[in-house]
Amino acid sequence: MIDLSHAENQIKIVTNIQDLISTPFHGEINAICWTRKLRGDFEDIVNQVELDGNIMELNKEELCELQLSEQGNIAREIILNDLMVLKAHGASPILNVIKHYERDDIYPLFPTHVYSFHVDRSPVPTDTFLCTYYGESSEVLPNSQAKQKVLIPEIRNELEKLYRGKNEGFESFLSEYFFDLHYQANNKANTISLGLGSICKLAVDHPKSQVLPCIHRAPKEKNGKNRLLLIC
Repeated sequence: MIDLSHAENQIKIVTNIQDLISTPFHGEINAICWTRKLRGDFEDIVNQVELDGNIMELNKEELCELQLSEQGNIAREIILNDLMVLKAHGASPILNVIKHYERDDIYPLFPTHVYSFHVDRSPVPTDTFLCTYYGESSEVLPNSQAKQKVLIPEIRNELEKLYRGKNEGFESFLSEYFFDLHYQANNKANTISLGLGSICKLAVDHPKSQVLPCIHRAPKEKNGKNRLLLIC
């Protein structure tokens, strides 16, 4: 379950997927989650997938071809239903088995990989949906407990050295290379785990958004355990 003690009225909990899809963001709320306790053996699905690399997209046909236990079959039906409902809503969900993501650690002060707290951006109105079925779950950071990295003097100075262009093009440079999407947590910030099984809708930075985009990140994998993640 999601620990809302540090959520600062940012996360709204709903009890079904229809409410998840239809409930709009407003005020301080920029994350809406359908929390649930899942039945079935999602580890069985993960164990049946042989990764050829760090990440593998598991399409519907491949998922249906897996030879699973009875509990594995229950888990598969839950995933198939989630995919169906989200597609009916107009989303394009994908199911990934993840060993780990690539990191860009060339510039330690301002990495742009998904392990860094960041927001999503789109040129058109949209939302980000995600659900961790197995492994470590995604994390959210209250907007009041973070600062945009490009506004931190030390980081901004280093980015200006990297840019070396005309002053009027600097902001475009930050956007083009996604530096402006990343945030640094305050010293006493409280990270919120979205938990296993929760389907969450996160606000995205787009022209018509009425709320702040939701700051989130991928978790660090533990004990070599692969993640099973739905995202769109």
